[in-house]
Amino acid sequence: MFVRVTGDDWTRLGPDAERVAQFIGHRAYLRMERGHCAALEVRRDPDGALDFFCTIYDLRPQICRDLARGSPECHGERALKRSETLNR
Repeated sequence: MFVRVTGDDWTRLGPDAERVAQFIGHRAYLRMERGHCAALEVRRDPDGALDFFCTIYDLRPQICRDLARGSPECHGERALKRSETLNR
């Protein structure tokens, strides 16, 4: 239950909604797989370094649009979510 998906987000996701989001009760959230968002594809570049690619970037939920990648707010959210996961 990390990234909330609103009705507008679900509509924007279109056919990808079922693949990357799920309902928990009456609220929708992005699915989590292997500790990260189901829409995140992790690739290795030719040098072996990890590269992260959002498969729904143009359709992403509003909260993902509001937090600029790599911003202090983004890092804060990631740290908070990581802490919540470790404390479960």
